[in-house]
Amino acid sequence: MVPTEDQMRKRETRRGATVRSHSCLRIATLCAAWLVSLGGLSSFCRSAHGYTPEDPEIQALVDGGVQSLRANARQKTFYALTTAFTGGFGEHALTGYAAMKVNHDATDPVVQQGISSARTLVSKLGAPDPGGHSSKTVYAVSAAALLLAEVDAEKYKSELKQIDRYFRNAQYRNGAYGYVGEKTGDVSQTQYAMLALWTLDRAGIQIDYKGVGRTVGWLLRVQDPGGGWPYQGIDPGGNNRVKQGGVTPSMAVAGGSALLIGTDILRMWGESLGGEASALVGLPKAVKEFNEGQSLKKVERPKMPKEPVVAAIQACEGYLGKNSADPGVKKSIWPYYQLYTLERYESFREMAFDSEINPSPAWYNSGVEYLKEVRKGPSWPGGSYTTSSVSTAFSVLFLIRSTKRAIVKASSGTLAGGQGLPKDSTKIRREGSQIKGEPVGASVLDLLSALEDDGNEALEGKSLPEDMQLATDPKELRAQLDRLERLVRGSQSYQARRVAARLLGKSDDMRVVPALIYALSDPDLSVRRYARDGLRFISRKFEGFEMPDKPTEVELRKAERAWMEWYLTVNPKHVFVAQ
Repeated sequence: MVPTEDQMRKRETRRGATVRSHSCLRIATLCAAWLVSLGGLSSFCRSAHGYTPEDPEIQALVDGGVQSLRANARQKTFYALTTAFTGGFGEHALTGYAAMKVNHDATDPVVQQGISSARTLVSKLGAPDPGGHSSKTVYAVSAAALLLAEVDAEKYKSELKQIDRYFRNAQYRNGAYGYVGEKTGDVSQTQYAMLALWTLDRAGIQIDYKGVGRTVGWLLRVQDPGGGWPYQGIDPGGNNRVKQGGVTPSMAVAGGSALLIGTDILRMWGESLGGEASALVGLPKAVKEFNEGQSLKKVERPKMPKEPVVAAIQACEGYLGKNSADPGVKKSIWPYYQLYTLERYESFREMAFDSEINPSPAWYNSGVEYLKEVRKGPSWPGGSYTTSSVSTAFSVLFLIRSTKRAIVKASSGTLAGGQGLPKDSTKIRREGSQIKGEPVGASVLDLLSALEDDGNEALEGKSLPEDMQLATDPKELRAQLDRLERLVRGSQSYQARRVAARLLGKSDDMRVVPALIYALSDPDLSVRRYARDGLRFISRKFEGFEMPDKPTEVELRKAERAWMEWYLTVNPKHVFVAQ
């Protein structure tokens, strides 16, 4: 779902028909294929329940999983922590990332442990990598990138830039990624490199975009003629694909997701996630972050034809629709890794091609049933080369639709805690030929300009004129509301957040409800009250959900959940991002 239903419908005429023609055939068979591969076909097929990540049952599974991650925080990693280039640091980063995606609490001991391991790993990236299949460097560094960017991309910008340099050096000449000393290219590792680079790009790091183009080219060349991808890709060096060994549904979605992620980095799918117009993700098209003394340099991304990529995904869909009983994958040794891979593939495929988003797709329901059946207490068991904490982290990331959350975050620019928004918001405005912001309707222009000055302490919510009117023109109104939503979510000034919350509440516009729900947990009590009262007005539920002026933490969380549940009855396709 990116980012609104209207935008998704507009994209359908540009990109959807060729791939969606396979969706009906494949949607019924893909679940069977995955559940056979996971060794649990019977439980998958009998699922008739429609789950969403917001369901209380799913949230209970997730909460139990996170609690088990905390309880096992000191669990011995499968790979040792004695050298820089082992999976141990990556295991800590992965579990920390899962906990962070759920609660977004950087003080969580699992998150803190992950941050420490991630930073230690990054600090050692200049040392020689011994190589070998016990050295899981690409995986570990990718997990570190995901975690550090999720916690605070600005605070850990130095580490993220070091990770960018690592990937520039680690890429094979043919565009792939894999183990040090090898040249073939590993589809499994390449998908994680692409996910990490996508994360860096969205965090404002200018990565090697030409390198991403080389990776996309490699993925297109090593796709099997039957539509799947192998674990290790034989590169024919041209467009004539050759028969690949080791093709499985697991690697098919790994290769497909890497291809979709790489092409999204190159903005092949248009403006769905911000496009070229904005260096600050989520800002209006005419806005860029302006730093005094710097030029507004445009990021150059390689231009690639869309048709081969669409054809490759179409072929992948066809492969997945025909391989529901592949005997080679009936007993997977990495079921939880596979489910997270599936969620990633489906989320990016959905972003690129689907005009109508199913909030409870069959593949997700089947995955939930499988995870319910095989879990041991609150966690999921370890397996080949994995501990129970790693299995649990993958399971949690699947259950919360973590990739979809990341895509929605990137499209809206509303990172938790205001990440991705400049601390000095006075730099977002237009002066002459310098782009510093976007003018809005004259009736609130002066007010918005003042609000965007985080040093302005004169404005209060109570000082807002009662006759203050937002624009009536739909385009101007949308621009104003977008700007106010960013203020209420990310301004450093509590006065600005108060005024923004009150104006949003007066808008009587259903689209601002998620921003007001977000503001319910603002540190400032006045912001919370304005948000609560605005929700009551917009919903016409004037009694609200029993949130007092000074709520306890339990009362606050109860009200938040109640408002979320209500909004999902109005807009069931919305995805709430963890705060």
